[in-house]
Amino acid sequence: MNITGENMDTRMSIKEIALKLQEITNPHDDFFIQCQQDERKGVINLVKKWERSFEKEQQLKQHFITMSQYERELRKQGVALIAGIDEVGRGPLAGPVVASAVMLPETFYLPGLNDSKKIPEIKRELFYETIMQEAIAVGIGIVDNEEIDAINIYQATKKAMITAISELREQPDHLLIDAMELEVDIPQYSIIKGDAKSISISAASIIAKVTRDRMMKEYAKQYPEYGFEHNMGYGTSVHLEALSRYGLTPWHRKSFSPIKEMIHRG
Repeated sequence: MNITGENMDTRMSIKEIALKLQEITNPHDDFFIQCQQDERKGVINLVKKWERSFEKEQQLKQHFITMSQYERELRKQGVALIAGIDEVGRGPLAGPVVASAVMLPETFYLPGLNDSKKIPEIKRELFYETIMQEAIAVGIGIVDNEEIDAINIYQATKKAMITAISELREQPDHLLIDAMELEVDIPQYSIIKGDAKSISISAASIIAKVTRDRMMKEYAKQYPEYGFEHNMGYGTSVHLEALSRYGLTPWHRKSFSPIKEMIHRG
């Protein structure tokens, strides 16, 4: 069987079918069922491609629903404003630690949302823009390398998170935090690997990472030898070689190994 055009005496071309399939969202659609019955190899391939795409979309949708479980449960309890909180930059040898707090509307839907480190950079930038446009509120907290050295990375991370919360234009009713507990007068859940389990924390991880990555790329323009635009301050071989050859930049953490050993040797 071959799909006919509107005049019923001409077959739709493969190109025409491909264009029409882009509009189909339901596997039970009459047109799609006709496509499944078409014997042309080109149409068979189009059907298989559509089915793979549909299956992937369903998987992403189901994953998003699973990641919304904490938010759904809190809303059942009458909690309206939920802030997800996450940070990036605890491990690097250079640069700040950056935290973000994000409050999403109940209707928010962004399939593919996940731990920011698992999302390719181009998609992460697109997600960043979507979150910034659709979030109820976004707060960002930044603690630089000098303060990290002064109070230690753990305390600096907590300070960045608390600052991010204070930057929200509305006070949240409840916090969902990635693997931390904060001394604030707001009810909270600490979720291990929360950036892969909660859409609010995941959104916060994306905002924090894109913010920090952009900062490191700016630093790279002033100190190109260290490869900050690629390693984001982590101790890669290029970074360590530059440290050995050129010494410290203003953004290096002097309390972190191997930098503190280099300073003592010097």
